Parts: sequence; structure tokens; C-alpha cells
Amino acid sequence: MSPARISLVVTEVTELVPGVRGLALAATDGAPLPSYPPGAHLVLDVPAGDGRPRALANAYSLTGENVEPLEYRVSVLRCDPATGAAGGSAWVHALEVGDKVEAHPPRSLFAPVRHASRHLLVGAGIGITPLLSHLRSHARWGAEAELLYLCREGLGAHVEDLAALAGESVTVLHDRAAFTALLRERLRDQPLGTHLYTCGPTGFMDLVHLEAADAGWPAGRLHAEAFGTADLDPGEPFTVSVDGEELAVPAGVSLLEALEEAGHEVANLCRQGVCGECRVGVGPGSGPVLHRDLYLTDEDKAAGDCLMACVSRAEPTDDRPAHLEVIL
Repeated sequence: MSPARISLVVTEVTELVPGVRGLALAATDGAPLPSYPPGAHLVLDVPAGDGRPRALANAYSLTGENVEPLEYRVSVLRCDPATGAAGGSAWVHALEVGDKVEAHPPRSLFAPVRHASRHLLVGAGIGITPLLSHLRSHARWGAEAELLYLCREGLGAHVEDLAALAGESVTVLHDRAAFTALLRERLRDQPLGTHLYTCGPTGFMDLVHLEAADAGWPAGRLHAEAFGTADLDPGEPFTVSVDGEELAVPAGVSLLEALEEAGHEVANLCRQGVCGECRVGVGPGSGPVLHRDLYLTDEDKAAGDCLMACVSRAEPTDDRPAHLEVIL
């Protein structure tokens, strides 16, 4: 079943810094919008056309107030289709006040940990967006938080917002070496019970987590938000049973692609594990599932009765090859 949609209208367009556009989106009837946890994202339906061969669903972090808001705010970096981008950000950058869009309700797998004694936020580039949402919440509720932000000079989105929310608890850096030195210092100075949250390019997040591990941080206190799953490894081959038929899914081929190749229709949009459209059932004949999406909650994954066909795969065990029983 397709996730529900919210009809929205663009009420404000702002050029935040070169290449980054901010949008305000309100309900078409002017009613308050559903609240959402800090760190949530909004998935926008991007129609086909203007060089996009099919419809897309792109996730953008929400940056505004999260409690019964009258508008949702997102900040979108324009990505060049020549680099492999699918064209969703170009569509966003062409939107104007009054344009209507369809969105999935907000979801979050990157909310602050409530019992944390302190929050250390570390972001780079457009990865600042979910951390801005965190910082708003911490300011509202008086939680202890500090933020380190690495960006190119003149291209740091929301720098003024960050300073207004947290003042001296925000440090903006433009030099990677200086950032790394300060990160190491902060990682070693945090009180017991601090949790670390990071968002940015994959290499940046890998660096932050490596430094945290070197400083002795347990994995349970490290949290990261990835923008899509483009950097996933090809995975191991596995087999799948569907409607009495058995299919082979080679390494580098998704379950969704294998099902489509065999003539099975599966609803899909983003093909990156963020929109929830390609959710399929998992039958009792399945082995372990390697969930690699950004949509299902930990509870969904623990239940073991569904997966996202675009990115998730079967895992082998010591006594059984990788296999899935899929229910369409």
C-alpha cells in the first residue's frame, strides 16, 4: 500500500547561499501540519519531465519548528545532473510561490536520544539541515548541546540561524585540518552520557566516526543521517521465491530490479530506500534480511515481515544460503 500523501503549496522561496534554496510549504487549506520529531525528513513527489524519465521521491530534512507547524521548511542543495543526480533538486530549484506539491508525512530515524546528558552535533555542507532541527529542539527544551559545522567560506547554509539558537555553543570552521583538531579535542572532553550526531558527505561521516572510535566512544552513542543510499556496496547474491517462482538476484542487482526483470510490478519512486513506496512482505520461508533503507523503523525491522525492495537484501547464515520469500 502506498504511504499517505499531504498536499502542500509553496509559500516562500529563499536563496540561502549560492546553490542552496530554502522553501516554506504550507497545507493547501492553511491548517496546522502534523508535528514531527527533530531530525525528520519530508519526502516530496517529483514528477517526470524536464529530463526526468520517471517520477522520483526525494527526501529533504526539515529545518523549521516541529510542533504543530503552520509550514514545513526545507533547504535543498542543487545537484548537477551531469554528476549522476536524478534531477529532483533541479525541480525544487524551479519551484515558485503558489506551486503545489505532494509529500509523504514526515519521518525520522535520526531523532535526539531523550536520555542523553548532552548532545554533540557535527555537520558538513548541506548536512547541517537535520542538525539545525536538533538545535531548535534543544534550545526549546533547554538541553545541553554543542555544534561543530564544517563548510566552505560563504557557502554555509543557516549560519545565522545556528548562532541565534546557540551562540557560543556553535563553531563554524572552513579548514578541514582545524576542524579535525577541534573534533578530537571535543570528543575527548565530553561528559559521560553525551551522544554524537553527524550528517554530511559519506567520507566526512566516516572520519567523524573513526575519530570517535579512536577516542573510545561506544557505538551506541554514535548516530548518523545519510542522504540516500547511493554509496551502498553491491552486496552478495541471493535467491528469492515469489508467487511459486524462484529468482536469482546477483550482486549489484537490487531485489526490485530482479522482480521487475521477471515481470512483477512493484510500486516504486525513489529507488534509494527513503520513500517507502516499494515495501513488500517477507514470508516465513525467508532467512535474515539485511535492511539498508532509511524508511523502516527499528521496530519494523525487528518484526521481520517486510523490507524495501530497492535496497535491502537477504543474508546467509552458517547453515543456510541467502534466501527470501517475498509476498507481493
